[in-house]
Amino acid sequence: MKITFHGAARTVTGSKHLITLKNNTQILLDCGLFQGMGEVTDKLNGYFGFDPKKITYLILSHAHIDHCGLLPRLVGEGFEGKIFCTSATMDLARILMMDSAKIQTQDAEFANRHLKPGQEKEQPLYTEDDVVKTVGNMKIVEYEEDFEIEPGIRLKFTDAGHILGSAAVHLTISEDGKSTRITFSGDVGRYGDLLLKSPQQFDQADFILMESTYGDSLHKDLEPIETMLLEVINNTCNIKKGKVIIPAFSVGRTQELLYALNGLELKGKLPDVPYYVDSPLSSKATEILKNHPEVYNNGVKETLKIDHDIFGFKGLRFIESVEESKALNQDPRPCVIISASGMAEAGRVKHHIRNNIGNQKNTILMVGYCEPSSLGGRLIAGQKVVDIFHDDYEVRAEVRSIKSMSAHGDYEDLLKFLSGQDPEKVKQLFLVHGEYEVQQNFATRLREHGFKHVAIPDYHQEFELE
Repeated sequence: MKITFHGAARTVTGSKHLITLKNNTQILLDCGLFQGMGEVTDKLNGYFGFDPKKITYLILSHAHIDHCGLLPRLVGEGFEGKIFCTSATMDLARILMMDSAKIQTQDAEFANRHLKPGQEKEQPLYTEDDVVKTVGNMKIVEYEEDFEIEPGIRLKFTDAGHILGSAAVHLTISEDGKSTRITFSGDVGRYGDLLLKSPQQFDQADFILMESTYGDSLHKDLEPIETMLLEVINNTCNIKKGKVIIPAFSVGRTQELLYALNGLELKGKLPDVPYYVDSPLSSKATEILKNHPEVYNNGVKETLKIDHDIFGFKGLRFIESVEESKALNQDPRPCVIISASGMAEAGRVKHHIRNNIGNQKNTILMVGYCEPSSLGGRLIAGQKVVDIFHDDYEVRAEVRSIKSMSAHGDYEDLLKFLSGQDPEKVKQLFLVHGEYEVQQNFATRLREHGFKHVAIPDYHQEFELE
């Protein structure tokens, strides 16, 4: 048995980890889009490194686009096997992939209208028809279910606490009379998350694929989210009379923002300005989360006793049409605009940034991890001029960041996630989904906690699992 890392290797996005058995059965863990990788992004998304027709099964850890976003292209290029995931992941992945197909088409059309001489036309990676075929191949496996994929391959999901439906993947594979247990963490959430339950413990594994996005960071000593939101909104909207633009992932981050803003209203502190969620996808994702109250932690359940709508408050409006979205840029009044995508790489938020970045009254507020080469990453790094839709824009707006707003666990959360494991019994721990320097630091920390065999796979690197 061997494993090859075709994405999220020494980088955060593009999750694709391929297990190949001796009988040539191939199990792909996730099939995500690379995001925010600069000029090489399109090239990375256009090359799998394996033959989609030869993949036997796919197991999807959760619905974030850097984990599911290339599934329709995989299907379009010949993958015909089952896609195993939780029911909530299927619900979210369907709307996320369909939205991705629409955004790719719209962005390609927009970019092609503004081509410079010699530039090639852009093409979307997949169509809405590819998404429909993909959803038709999905099969639901619920948390804690001991599911037999085929004789000799068993699957179990445990709650990863990252977003609605997110799961750690546990495979037990029998080969040549030997049983091997492989765990893929997916993305690990936080213990003490604003909304969700904490990640579950899991049975002993022989091999572990471990995410490491915040493997050298701690979140807990940072200011409370409500406090920082209040300060940014008050300073920008009430004092400078400007706009706050918040790039936020439609699933998870947007709902956390709405919950925090609702908390400010419950305390009588919410600034009296218009609040817009400019993302039809975010609206759909919020409704899906409302329909799954069983995932909420105890703190949210207590809030629900006094407020039946924890994602709604005075002044909030969900924007649906493109015309309404464009109208926001013509309205000079102070407001808060929450819009996807989280790294500011695509979608409506990219247009909002383009239209507001040149005014020092405005604030662009980043609320989660961004690839360093993404637009969001370049803004966080303090670049004074950024490229948006092939044109340069001077950064005059204030750029702020709430680092504690992450659905990813910090290194203490990640270590706690692994605390049920006997390090002596883990034959190899692979670090994925992280920047290389961060992974090196986290590897040192893991070795100090007894995990002697820690590897940091490179792109397309192959390992034998013995």
